[in-house]
Amino acid sequence: MEWKTCSFCEGTIEPGCGKKYVKKDGSVMHFCSSKCEKNFKLGRVGRKVKWTNTFKRINRGQ
Repeated sequence: MEWKTCSFCEGTIEPGCGKKYVKKDGSVMHFCSSKCEKNFKLGRVGRKVKWTNTFKRINRGQ
């Protein structure tokens, strides 16, 4: 069993949890919660949403 990383917020996903979403082009997206999945489907980018780990990592010193 391996731990996955959320494709939207970069949070860790325990084995047996989360959702897998396969796009038409064959790429696989892993989501830790329905909150991340819905934000992705709305077209939002994790780098611009303030509660994600990605945003916090990029804007650490600002």
